Formats: sequence, structure tokens, C-alpha cells
Amino acid sequence: MTAASSDNLPENLRNKKIVWSGNHYFRPAAEALGLDITYVNQRETYDWERVVNEAGFEPDLFIYGDRSIEAPLLGVERFPCPTVFLCVDTHIHSWYPLYAQAFDLCTVSLKDHMPNFRGKRLNREQVLWLPPFARMTDTPMEAEKEYDLLFVGNVGRDIFPVRTRFLEQVGEHFPGLAVKQGPYRELFPKGRLLLNIAERGDLNYRVFEALGCGGCLVTPDIGHGQNELFTDGEDLFLYPPGDVMGLVELVERILPQEKLRRKVAMNGYAKVDAAHRECHRAQQLVDWLGRTDLEGLAGERKKSAEAIHDAFLRLLYLHLAEHSDPALQARYLRAARQGI
Repeated sequence: MTAASSDNLPENLRNKKIVWSGNHYFRPAAEALGLDITYVNQRETYDWERVVNEAGFEPDLFIYGDRSIEAPLLGVERFPCPTVFLCVDTHIHSWYPLYAQAFDLCTVSLKDHMPNFRGKRLNREQVLWLPPFARMTDTPMEAEKEYDLLFVGNVGRDIFPVRTRFLEQVGEHFPGLAVKQGPYRELFPKGRLLLNIAERGDLNYRVFEALGCGGCLVTPDIGHGQNELFTDGEDLFLYPPGDVMGLVELVERILPQEKLRRKVAMNGYAKVDAAHRECHRAQQLVDWLGRTDLEGLAGERKKSAEAIHDAFLRLLYLHLAEHSDPALQARYLRAARQGI
């Protein structure tokens, strides 16, 4: 992607120095839109001083991409610049809605979890639904079809017990199931039907990756806005979550219908290509930031920093101090006492 001029950005983002930390997500696509971003690598917990030291300057905007780890930012409620939390793994970490209250803005990938973030300190306009996406490199490839039903991903009872058992049960009733590990972009074209599993009930990235690669996807009906983005029987096929026989019956019904499978795969690909790639998420973020009074939100947060700490962060830090690695316990205890 070629970087665009900052002249194309909303006025409040032009010539702003941004620090992005944590997961990269669609950062390169945001840079291509003209954002001046410096990436700061996260090392355990860190505060404003560390952000500035790592970046080499004081940022005008700070963005943290969820890395699904213990609370990494200490004193974020006092950061002098506007702050954004890109939140994905709410299905794993129930404390995220509390932690998010220390930021000025928060994006949430699972739509059904958005009410947990709103109405505490963040209002409706401060929380944006930003679903998962496909990479620009997730594109259709030509390959001979080898598998009737293909699942690509890690398995193992020690790591993914629910997924592993589900696949075993599906295999008992449908011998055409193939379970593979490796580069999904190369494997997906070999499957007539692609199987997705949402072990924790989340709208996961594999939905968008499979469709972006031109696959005919069979995935659980899990909500989180999935039915607003894609239509069952037109863009993909849905099965009841955890229902082995429901999945097998669906696969046996649609597998012989090659014309239908091709049409559904083409429709799903077209929708992803038109609205659900990393470039689209970057544009959504830029548009949202552009219509937001960033400095005003940051100012209100800083005025309320002590109250935010007491209401949303203190107990979280104490909990983490009790259950985290010994090396981090002292840091969380200091954070709980506001002595970062």
C-alpha cells in the first residue's frame, strides 16, 4: 500500500504524531491513508514516560491494539493526549469493559458485547463497532479440490479441547472431514466447503479470511452482528453452534450442489472485498476519529482521572497483582495506589 498525503485526512488528524502499540491489526492500512504512525513495541507493563522514551517524542494521539494479555498500560487515565483502545478479545477477558473506561474511545469487534462498554463512563458515541476483517492478501487461488469439508487450524485437547472434541465427533459422522494445519491461504482453495468453529462464541477472523479467499464457508450462527454483515444461504452457510448432527446434515445437503456452492462463495467474497478488508477498517477508524472532538474528550478524562482510577481500575489492578506473575505484582500494586 502506498501512503497517502495527510491532506486527505480529517482536519483534526492532519500533521498529528500518533503512537500505535500492541497488536498491529490494520495499522499499515491506516498509514496508507496518511496517518503519521510510530509503532512502539510493548514490553510487559508500561506508562506514559516509557511510551515517550520508546517513541522519541510526545504523541498527539495514542492507539492500543488489544493483545489479549494482562492490562499493559498503567496510568492511561492520565495520558495527556487522546487515547483509543482497539478491543477484540472481550470473549476471553471480562475485565475489558472496565479497563476501556480509562480511554477516550474504544472500538469493539463483537457487537453483542458493546452494551457492556457503554453507560459506565463511555457514552454511545465513544464506542464503535469495528468487526474483524480480511487482509488484502486474502484472495482466491486456483487449486484442485481435494477435501469435501476442510478445517484449517490448531487442534489438541490441551489447548483447544472443545474444538478438538467437536471435530472428532464431526469426523465420526462425516468421513469427508479433513483437518489441516498450515498456511490457510494455500489450503482453503483445496476445500469444497470450509468449516469454521467459534470455540468461545466469537465472530472470529477466520470468517473473513475464508470468504476473502473465495471459499464456501460453513460457520456457526453466533450473533455479534454476523447476520448484519452476511446472509445465510447467500454469502455463507450457518449451523447451530456445537450441533454436530446439524452441521453434518447441512454439509450433506449442500455438498452435491456445486453451482450453489460456487454462487455462495462468490457472493461472500464480493461482500468482503467491498467492505470488510483491512483498508475498510482503517477508513472507518479515520472517519470516526475525524468527527470526534478528541481534545475535548481527553480534557474531560484528565479532569476525572482520579475518579476513573477509583471506579474502574483500582480493583482490577489489585486483582492482577494477586493473580499475575510475581515480577508484575509490585507494579500493579503501585498502580492500584496511583503510584505508577
